[in-house]
Order: sequence, then C-alpha cells, then structure tokens
Amino acid sequence: VDSFDMARMIATARIVMPRTMVRLSAGRLSFSDAEQFLMFQAGANSIFNGDKLLTTDNPAFDADTSLFQKL
Repeated sequence: VDSFDMARMIATARIVMPRTMVRLSAGRLSFSDAEQFLMFQAGANSIFNGDKLLTTDNPAFDADTSLFQKL
C-alpha cells in the first residue's frame, strides 16, 4: 500500500468513525517522515511505540520524538 492510499484509508476511517483512535503501528518504518506527516494530517491520531510490535520492528523512541517535534 502506498502512502496516498494509506492516507485515503485513514481519512475514510476518520469520517466514518469520528470518535475512533486511528493508530499508526507496525510498518511505519516503510514510510518516510513526510509520508507519516501526511497520515497524521489525514486523521491518524496515535501510534504504537516500543521496540517491537509482535514480529515487526518499530522506530526508536528518539526517532518518534524527533518526528513529533517536526510535526
């Protein structure tokens, strides 16, 4: 799934279920900071953080902190 399709899915989820937490989780490493920013602008409002989510690595806590400072 490319970043634009992901942003469309997030925006659709936000419209259909406005009170739901739309969370970016496993696989965030495959998207750049700019693409993740697009997803937050589309309506994502939380992330999973930590070393690993089941079998998929997550970004380091410092990388997430840096991303949110840029946002």
